[in-house]
Amino acid sequence: MRPSLAQRFLLAICIGAAAACVGAETYPSRPITLIAPFAAGGSADGIARVLARKLGDELGQPVIVDNRPGAGGASGLMLLAKSKPDGYTIGMGATGAIAIGPHLPDAPPLRPGEQLQPLAKIADIPLVLVTGANSDFTDLRSLLAKAAQTEEPTGNAGQYTAHHLSAELLASSARLKLPPVPYKGSAPAVMDVMGGQVPLAVVDLTSVAGQLKAGTIKALAVTSSQRSKLAPEIPTMAEAGVPGYAAPAWMGLFAPKGLPAPIREKLGNAIETALADPATQARIVDLAAEPAYMGSSQFGTFIDAESERWARVIAGLPKAEKQ
Repeated sequence: MRPSLAQRFLLAICIGAAAACVGAETYPSRPITLIAPFAAGGSADGIARVLARKLGDELGQPVIVDNRPGAGGASGLMLLAKSKPDGYTIGMGATGAIAIGPHLPDAPPLRPGEQLQPLAKIADIPLVLVTGANSDFTDLRSLLAKAAQTEEPTGNAGQYTAHHLSAELLASSARLKLPPVPYKGSAPAVMDVMGGQVPLAVVDLTSVAGQLKAGTIKALAVTSSQRSKLAPEIPTMAEAGVPGYAAPAWMGLFAPKGLPAPIREKLGNAIETALADPATQARIVDLAAEPAYMGSSQFGTFIDAESERWARVIAGLPKAEKQ
């Protein structure tokens, strides 16, 4: 008797499941490519290389970093999305390309929720709102009182960066007048705050570490929901006067959608072990980030919430800022 259609379908499922299990047992049997959608030599590239070395140790195969910068980090992730979901190509993604980029005008054709599988969140990038040493703003509450009435231009590291949108979220949450002033990175924004050209800026915390110690810059608050481990004396926005405010910047590891669960679990375990290593944590801190592991399922839920947050902020921007 010939097997029925239902029997053939069930047999196909069983064969596929068996093949996936065999693949997971032998995985990895060759080198793994880690796509870093950033230019070589920067902090994010350095974090990718630190993790690649440690993951190679954990998995028993080399993990090779492939730099594919472009389109704010989206170009490399689009390449990842088209890769075979077999665990031999993974990639790094950050707030901008994953949670912000899809909602921008003329967004690149990347659909993270449909095309990528979150593996783990790996690090937080501390951002801080700063003002000049001689500024009248002694704390965040003094800014809230003044910026509710008069415009206080606020520098950032570039249009539509997490720095820019963190200030926009602050403005909308507390009903402040904080017109954005985009720069090409945090460093020039810091220089203009020190020189008095702009009264405020949201910048990478590590870009002002020296100025904070020297007293040439004042920190009003960090944008994350918790105080930074790098500068625990700086309050969060929520603590300093804006209840419920949180705008973290972060990065994580991803695979193409369709990665078999056993391979995803093996990669996730290796990433967790790598990030638990004190030497790896220290190297990441040296590269201006804070290790912050989050497993695949929790990371996926986190990304959904982040995407919804930034979609609302972008939708609320004045038309002139969206051009």
